Amino acid sequence: MSALHESLWVLLLGSLLGLELIGKVPPTLHTPLMSGANAISGITMLAALALIGSTPDPSLRLLGAIALGFALFNVIGGFLVTDRMLAMFQSRHRPAKESS
Repeated sequence: MSALHESLWVLLLGSLLGLELIGKVPPTLHTPLMSGANAISGITMLAALALIGSTPDPSLRLLGAIALGFALFNVIGGFLVTDRMLAMFQSRHRPAKESS
C-alpha cells in the first residue's frame, strides 16, 4: 500500500471518528473544548508543514496543503470564538479615568 493510500485512510478514519465524537459533546462544553482543538490543530499544522517540506510526491504535497488549510481554518475559528466568549465577560460600562 502506498503512502498516499495510507494517508487517505488516516484522513477518512480520523474524520469519521471526529464527527462521531463531536456529535456526543453537549453544547455547554463546546466552547471550553475549543482550546484543546486549537492545540491539536496546531500540531496538525506542524505535521502538514513537515509533510509538504519533506515529500517529493506532488499528491502528498497536495494532501499536506489541504490538511494545512483545514487546520489553519480551525485555529483561526477557535481564536475568534474564544475572543467572542471572553468579550461576554467584560464590563460594558467602563468608568471614566480621573485626571490628576
